[in-house]
Order: sequence, then C-alpha cells, then structure tokens
Amino acid sequence: MSDDVLGHEENPATLLENIFTEIADDQMYSLPFYQGHIPVRACGMALFEGQWFGAMLTPWMLSLVILPGPGQLWVRRVVGERQALALPCGNVSFTVSETEAGGQYLSRSLMSPLEEGMSAEQAVLLATQSAKMALSLPLVDADHPVNRSRRALFSPKRSVS
Repeated sequence: MSDDVLGHEENPATLLENIFTEIADDQMYSLPFYQGHIPVRACGMALFEGQWFGAMLTPWMLSLVILPGPGQLWVRRVVGERQALALPCGNVSFTVSETEAGGQYLSRSLMSPLEEGMSAEQAVLLATQSAKMALSLPLVDADHPVNRSRRALFSPKRSVS
C-alpha cells in the first residue's frame, strides 16, 4: 500500500501553485519561451467524480490536470504512461505526471509553449474556461440532430429522394 497515491482531502490549487512556482523559479525562467508576465495559477479546480480536476497555467504551458480526491487511493503508475478518460466533452488522453512535493497526477497539455502576446488576464481566462469546457456536455442543436454513426448512412430508415 505504500506505493499507492493518496487523495487530497483539500483543494490542491495552492499546493499546485507552490510546486509550479518553485519549478518556474528553479528550472524554467531562463528558457526562451518562458513568459514571466503569465502567473502560475491552478484554475477551476473542483471535484469531478471524486477527483480534483482543473487547469494548470504557468509561464510556459497550459494543461488540464487531475489529482486523486478525498478518500481516493490511486495505484501508482509509470510516469509518462497514458490514460484515456471519458470526460463530458469527450475522450481525452492524459499522461501520468509526478512532482516530488505533490505526488502523481494526470496531465493533458493544451498549449505548450503559450501563445506569444497573450496577456496575463487572457491566459487566466483561457485556463479557467478550458477547465469548465472540459467538464461541459457537447452542444447539440436540437433542431438538427446528428447521427455520428457511419452505419447510419446505410440505414434502411434513410429516405431517398
């Protein structure tokens, strides 16, 4: 059991921000794509199906992140391994990631490096909206339902004009 990853009882936003601020200060600040005006921010962190879900914004990237939630016990996985998850927005592939101070989590890069010229306010808004959109149901126009099945093209119910 010592290899298992324990869940975070409290919202891990502050923990993530502290960890990634340290990474920024120690390792990333001198890289050419580092944008110092962009804050380190965990955006939209909320419980989803018992796990902490949100977006991690740093001066070099934007990613979706999932961490074990209260009372959760994740089996330790190989860092770099991929996990496909079904979210309300659709299937999303995450990568097992890990920090010494925060343990294992799942991440999905949305933008790396960040787009040049983006303001801090735009970046925070993008991160917050990305977290919300990932947990949103896809929009469907009720007046024009879509049958995404390829077999529907050959359905006997299809009318021929």
